[in-house]
Amino acid sequence: MLDATVLIIDDDDDILLSARLFLKQQVKQVITCKSPKEINILLSKNEVDIILLDMNYQKGASDGREGLYWLEHILSIDKDYVVILMTAFGNVELAVKAIKKGATDFILKPWENEKLFATLSSASKLRESTRKVKKLEKIHSSLQKDMTRGFEHIVGEAEVIKQLQNTLVKVAPTDANMLILGENGTGKQVFAYEIHRYSQRKNQVFMHVDLGSLNENLFESELFGYAKGAFTDAKEDKPGRFELADGGTIFLDEIGNLTLPLQAKLLSVLQNRTVTRLGESKERKINVRLITATNMPLNEMVAKNTFRQDLLFRINTVELLLPPLCKRGTDILLLANHFMQVFSSKYHKETRSLSSKVEEALLNYAWPGNVRELQHVLERAVIMSDGITISEEDLQLSPQRFANNNAMPDEMALEDMEKMMVQKAIDKHKGNISKAAAELGLTRAALYRRIEKFGI
Repeated sequence: MLDATVLIIDDDDDILLSARLFLKQQVKQVITCKSPKEINILLSKNEVDIILLDMNYQKGASDGREGLYWLEHILSIDKDYVVILMTAFGNVELAVKAIKKGATDFILKPWENEKLFATLSSASKLRESTRKVKKLEKIHSSLQKDMTRGFEHIVGEAEVIKQLQNTLVKVAPTDANMLILGENGTGKQVFAYEIHRYSQRKNQVFMHVDLGSLNENLFESELFGYAKGAFTDAKEDKPGRFELADGGTIFLDEIGNLTLPLQAKLLSVLQNRTVTRLGESKERKINVRLITATNMPLNEMVAKNTFRQDLLFRINTVELLLPPLCKRGTDILLLANHFMQVFSSKYHKETRSLSSKVEEALLNYAWPGNVRELQHVLERAVIMSDGITISEEDLQLSPQRFANNNAMPDEMALEDMEKMMVQKAIDKHKGNISKAAAELGLTRAALYRRIEKFGI
């Protein structure tokens, strides 16, 4: 059965009855009417996919002029309507004229059922294809508009953010490799995408690879690709992420999680600007802009011989250090209002403001999860809010995480702080890894690695 609604317009009751009896077993819905004057009402009330339109309505008429008139009328409403014309009078010249005016097909009455179904089947595929193309055009249009906007995704007026934006504008047009440092949830991916948007590669692909969630055994096949037969499930050739990003930007997130052997393989690719698929010996040239990010102290890791110094030199031509949210002052309120507007629109809420107590609470909160945590808090608050103003009760902030609390002293080592946050999240969700990972802004795989690392 075709997933389509078919509208049949014919002044012959027998034709309408015959069509309905046959098509009700073949299509999702059949709508019939005797007069084309009902077209506007029917099209306004129904999501019609295919229109079967008779060519003649006046008694004795056979020239098809009425059909051509109503064809033009339908296409003036929406040029993407699929219209199939019907007539009892075979006329090649008329058929050609109808096709030129926008008809999808032309069928003679009385029809053969198999022929009618085949015609409708082709028309249905055309309609679905047209819809997909229109959707892709909208997505493309949206992306094009997005590329012309300013720092839409970077919300903030703090001096440190302005300095980062200035650096971004200077460096983005170059092909310099960039390393973005910062705690989880500070917006490293947002900055990476902004670099891409302001680069010479902005019209090419932006490939995000979360190395933290990538299984070590799949590292080479995912990043460099594989040849058919390279391993048991390699049933066809497949390009890796570097090949797919050719001409564009590749963003390697959580690069600090790579083991030394994987660091060596990545370094070889970056030095030679070539990749070799698993199961092949052929080198393939790649042309990508490299952006990497991590929340881990790479310089300390180099000193401990857990991160290659030559790889660090290769990836950090320019560094961006993103500040934690608690160091951004009133940017917290700017971001909160931004997220409030986003989620009010998403959930069709009328929430438009934050109460003074809410603003005070937001400014005094420690924000261990940074911008990502603020985003989640505001989303929940908008959902829970009953009026136009978000109240303290809507926020549901943890009292243990306010800035004046001693649970997170400034002198605490970054690794100890991370361990404590992981432990708290796991305890809070009673060992539920999925929920704990979501709160921390990590993937399940990344959280498991931290559990193993800290011996939790």
